[in-house]
Amino acid sequence: MGVEVRRREAVLTITLNRPDVLNAFDDAMHEAFSAALAQAGDDAVRTVVITGAGRGFCVGQDVSALTDPEAIGELLRRRYNPNTLALRALRKPVIAAVNGAAAGAGLALAAACDVRICARPAVFVPAFVSIGLVPDSGATWFLTRILGPARALEWMASGRRLSADEALAWGLVSEVVEPDEFAARVAALADELAALPTAAIGLHKRLFDRAPANTLADQLELEAALQMAAAGTADFAEGLAAFREKRPPHFSGG
Repeated sequence: MGVEVRRREAVLTITLNRPDVLNAFDDAMHEAFSAALAQAGDDAVRTVVITGAGRGFCVGQDVSALTDPEAIGELLRRRYNPNTLALRALRKPVIAAVNGAAAGAGLALAAACDVRICARPAVFVPAFVSIGLVPDSGATWFLTRILGPARALEWMASGRRLSADEALAWGLVSEVVEPDEFAARVAALADELAALPTAAIGLHKRLFDRAPANTLADQLELEAALQMAAAGTADFAEGLAAFREKRPPHFSGG
């Protein structure tokens, strides 16, 4: 099975499941991942976790059979790009639980998530330049925003392997966890995020995605429009009531 989907209350975990090849993508896995992202769009799901089975998170695509430039471009347009857009369109927090190696498009996948937490054995490997390719699957877009353009270019062009502790120091991940504590910490973080007003988090994502390209005037207008949308949610009504009643809020995600 290329992808395993498991639901626990409001948390949906998508596990890339080809451990014998460090969860490298093939056609069947692309299709299964697309279906899993569709399940993640369910309003009852309030946090999504993406992780890998075995020793790896994901090492991207097996490119050994891809020698035709047009075929590589078609693969990106047909498989990777739609899944990247579907992932970013999710109106809820998405956690990359990086349990092991994240390389190439697997690194891009982790970067596309909202929060990245990793186990200490995890490594982050650009991989593209090592075989004479350029970053794809949104890697340049996401890493520019996470690391800044100078550091992102230097790292991608060098192909240098980044350890978990270096990734933490750079701000690529928010937390490094020992392997025997990793599953429990990911579950706790997922539950924490699922308890938040996830409709508002979805609007946060839209604002921060658009901010780098917007003028200040455009961003101010978008903030006003999305603030109106947030003010119309059940979560805002609950947050306001809880504030007035001096009690913890109980958000529904709506």
